[in-house]
Order: sequence, then structure tokens, then C-alpha cells
Amino acid sequence: LSSRTSAAEKEMGGAEKREKKYRAHQVFGDHHGGVTGAHSYFYADEAKCDQHMETFVRCIDASSGSSEDGFSAIKLTALARPQFLVRFSEVLVKWRKFFNQMAAEQGQAGWAVLDTKLEVEKLQEALANLGIASKAESQQWFTGENLSTSGTVDLLDWNSLFDNHTKLSRPLLIPNRMTGQLEPLLSRFSEEEELQMKRVLQRVDVLAKRAMEKGVRLMVDAEQSYFQPAISRLTVETQRRFNRSQPIIYNTYQCYLKEAYNNVTGDMELSRREGWHFGTKLVRGAYMEQERERAAQMGYEDPINPTYEKTNEMYHRCLDYVLEEITHSRKASVMVASHNEDTVKFTLRRMMELGIHPSDKKVCFGQLLGMCDQITFPLGQAGFPVYKYVPYGPVNEVLPYLSRRAQENRGFMQRANRERDLLWKEVKRRLLAGNLFS
Repeated sequence: LSSRTSAAEKEMGGAEKREKKYRAHQVFGDHHGGVTGAHSYFYADEAKCDQHMETFVRCIDASSGSSEDGFSAIKLTALARPQFLVRFSEVLVKWRKFFNQMAAEQGQAGWAVLDTKLEVEKLQEALANLGIASKAESQQWFTGENLSTSGTVDLLDWNSLFDNHTKLSRPLLIPNRMTGQLEPLLSRFSEEEELQMKRVLQRVDVLAKRAMEKGVRLMVDAEQSYFQPAISRLTVETQRRFNRSQPIIYNTYQCYLKEAYNNVTGDMELSRREGWHFGTKLVRGAYMEQERERAAQMGYEDPINPTYEKTNEMYHRCLDYVLEEITHSRKASVMVASHNEDTVKFTLRRMMELGIHPSDKKVCFGQLLGMCDQITFPLGQAGFPVYKYVPYGPVNEVLPYLSRRAQENRGFMQRANRERDLLWKEVKRRLLAGNLFS
């Protein structure tokens, strides 16, 4: 009993520290200071968000006109006030941390997300002891059609309670770790924030419908980790609607995050239960320096894997999980968005071992335009679906983006030299063969 109690207390203390991530900060709110790895949008007003939506519509149209089975990428920070995304993320994370607190009290602290299952009877007792809900009230919580009938509740069941909060007899209450008092989970949502939620969902809906009409797949880019819970939640809601028969909406997972594997496995399990197609783009990540600076300033745990090697391990672990799902269900698709040759080789080897053929079009590859052509072209010539990601915009904004890609991709200059050597070798071969321009 003492070890279980200490685990619960440890989880509560750690959760309190981590929640600092989702509090507003005068530097890291609407402002994307220190980010040169991706385009930064500065919130002006809702009309500006509508203008961004129209820009994305034109990008979808351009993608449709230039290739079959094209992709177009969007950023949700361009379609909503970033401060709202931080607040929404805070609510989602508090609800999940409350679940982890209950798991710690049942001896499951630190378990993998799909392995953590709360016994309903013990959970009901805990909710009653905390004064959150009587046993009779909580029994109504766990009888919904979307909840497990096994006598246990996992995180996906737990999240469905949040989805259905308006149907409960009273608002969801959770304990405030600082004061010890019960507080409504949604107390921070103002009427304006509720409107912002509706507006961003409407904008994403417009883009998803346009993508479906044009035969384009829509990739929702990942962003900073303190926005990401809200971005992922909104993306999953869109996937539920539009990915019923094929993967139209792709979510992006940043594998430099310590929580990447839990995020991938949790969302994929939800797609299995609900029967929709899981579409994902796997990247390493683009906000490392800013993430670490913000964590140090605000006093919460660094969300980034400690080393590049750990990030590689995470990437391959997440990728392998998706590839296994493709083999078993055929209801998953992945873009391997990487300039890393070892990752591409790993993917090709696992595809061969699992019997995934390029013509299945369940696995595709993506690199930036102008980078790693020695990877892109042989993949395309071998019949693999491969895409060039085209950044666009004013030169003073695009060049920092490209320079950051060179910094983030370790060994980039060595690969550039290798690409130069390969090109020079090919020129000499053609000169000797007398067919320079063939």
C-alpha cells in the first residue's frame, strides 16, 4: 500500500510541474520566438484566420492540379488563436493527468498508455472519496455505449467521458493539486473561447471538404508541444468524420517527443475501435531549441528526447508500429517524412519483411524540394510513392526554414557532398559514353 501511495504522490507532483507547460507565457504565447524551422503565424484577428484558410484552399487546388494523390499541409495556428490552443491543451492534459493519478493509485504509475486500465469499482470508490461523484452518479458514467464492458476503463474510455461531458448530470470536477479543492475542468473556457472552438472546426471542415472534392490528402502539421494536444484532438475529430473509407486527413507525430509512441499508439487504437482509417506523417521535429528554452524558463520537464539517437529509436519504433498495422488491417497509411538514409533503408527492409508492396500506396516518402534528391529519385524510379515538400513564401521567411532543415538533419553537409560526387560521377559516365544529354 505504501509503495502505491508514494507512486500516486509522485505522479501528482510530476503532473503539477508538467502542467506549467500549458500556462500562458509573455514570450511563448501568440509569439513564436526562436523558431526558424517552420513558418510562424501571428494572430491578428478572426478575419486573418479566414484569409489563411483561403490561402490553404488555393494550395489544395494547386496540389490537385499538379499531381495525382497529392498532399497539402496546413497549420492550425494559422486557423485559430494560439492562446486558445494553449488553453484547450491545458484542459486536455489536466484530464489525462487526472487519469494517470488514478492509475498511480491503482499501482500502474508509468505504464504504457494502452496497458493502463483502471478497475471501474476502485475508480468509483476513489471518485466518491474525492467528492467528485457518488457511486450512483459514476455508474452512469461507465455505462455508455462507447465505454468498455470489461470492468476496466482505459485512457480512450476516459477521454470519451470528456467528449460527453455535456450529457453528464453535472460538470466534470477534478481536484486542484495546489488548493485541494474540486474545480470544474472547463471553468477556463469563456464564451469567446467556445466560439473560437466552433470557428476553427468550421475552417478545418471547409478545408477537409475541399481536399476530398479535389482528391487531395490533407496533412495537419505538428507544432509546439504546448499547442499539440489541442491540435491533435481537433485533427482526430476531423479524421473521425472524413477518414471513414480512405485516409483523407493525416495527423503529424514528432518523434523527438518523449510521448510520441504513446500518442501514435493511442490514436491508432481509437481508429481501430471506431473503424476509420489512420493516416499519419512521421517527422523528427522542428522546435527543439524553443521547446527546451521554454521548459527551462517555466520550470517543467524538457519534452524532447535527450539525444539524437533516442529520437531515431523513437522514430523507428513508431514507424514499425504503423507498418505492422498496415499488414494486419490495411486501414493505416504513413508518410515517412525524413532525409535520413538509415530511416529510409529501415522502412524498405521492414516493408519487404512484412509484404507491403509499393503499389499498395500505404507507405510513401517525403523530402524537401532541393534536398536529398539521391534518396528521392531512386525511390520514385523503383515505384515507391514519393513526394517533394514545397515550402513557399517570401525569401526572407523561406531561407531560414531551409537553413534550419540543414541544422536539424545531422550530417546534411556530408550528404550534400555525396550528392555532388554522385552528380559528377554521372556527368563523367555520360561524357565517356558520348550521351551527355540523354
